[in-house]
Amino acid sequence: MSKDLKQQSQRLSQWFQRQAIPFWREHSLVAKLGTSIERFDVTGGVDTAANVRVRVQARQAFFFTAAQSMGWCEDGAAIGARMLSFVETHAAHPSAGGGYTHLFNPQFEVLDQRQDLYDHAFFLLAYAWQYRVSKDASALAKAEALVAHFDARFYTDNGGWKEGDYEYSWRRQNPHMHLFEAFMALYEASGDEQWLARAGQMFELFKSVFFSADSGVLFEFFNEDWSLAPGADGQVVEPGHMFEWVWLLDWYQRLTGVEVDEYLQVLFHRGLELGYKADSGLVFDSVTPSGAVLQSSKRCWGLTELIKSCLVMARRGDSNAEALAARSVATLFDYYLCGTTPGTYVDQRGEHDEVIVDTAPASTLYHLLVLMQELQAYCDGER
Repeated sequence: MSKDLKQQSQRLSQWFQRQAIPFWREHSLVAKLGTSIERFDVTGGVDTAANVRVRVQARQAFFFTAAQSMGWCEDGAAIGARMLSFVETHAAHPSAGGGYTHLFNPQFEVLDQRQDLYDHAFFLLAYAWQYRVSKDASALAKAEALVAHFDARFYTDNGGWKEGDYEYSWRRQNPHMHLFEAFMALYEASGDEQWLARAGQMFELFKSVFFSADSGVLFEFFNEDWSLAPGADGQVVEPGHMFEWVWLLDWYQRLTGVEVDEYLQVLFHRGLELGYKADSGLVFDSVTPSGAVLQSSKRCWGLTELIKSCLVMARRGDSNAEALAARSVATLFDYYLCGTTPGTYVDQRGEHDEVIVDTAPASTLYHLLVLMQELQAYCDGER
């Protein structure tokens, strides 16, 4: 491992321990409810007017619980458990027989009762980590009940699940990608083969639907029969998701022995070709398979996924990937982990890499902490 990558990994570790975790632990929790706020504004104050996505509670439950596993937040699992309990009590769907609603108002009253597949993937991830850290068997039971619920309500005969209980334009790969992640996390936590089998179903969807060998890209939007969405929507490619799948597929190979290198090589190198802005080192939000930029904006999470994919490729012998990972962590600090309040961050940059979203949404911490887990594992010679 290079000296540069080790130094950048230590830099991010210190940012978490000295700034981010203390700040979010002290200021982001609504003490009387046990919930997480939606975001901080540019001044570092709570955005009290913002509605709160229910899934933010799941992502923050993961964040604090996983932080405890790293020795950085001694009551993290308890914080996470309280968030999940609040949702289970106050955001359970009133008539669906299971699952959760979609949105709170700023007073944490349910504003939107929709059930969304993407939201529920993060509750599975949070339950996996609750069991992993606290060995709370009820977390696994809740995960099983949740999957049984959207099996009953949203499963389709041609693979995967519907987007939810609402009208939508297209089916998306994104919720299924996060279910792939959650199923593998549940398997690692519990050793229960049912979760690895579920992950295998998501892998099959990746191979047969999401990944295009002809174009060398990962597509995002599909018809009900999983054919590619027509027109411009069908040509949307998110490079950050291509990098994220590199990390996920490598994880799947480690769990199953299934060889995935052919996919990793294409996703990684095409992702760089199409989505990497070489002058700043940022990642475009969306492009087309031909290289046209659809969204010149660049969110923080796209860069975290690039770094994770670099670590995967470096372990697989790519001679340039480790250096790119080190540079990209430095870029993360230069462009995103530079909020005016220590421990916060910038969420999005624009066409000319200028700040266009200066709030710090709580949900971004999930991406940052998973990156830190992967950097630490790489530096420790794990994986």
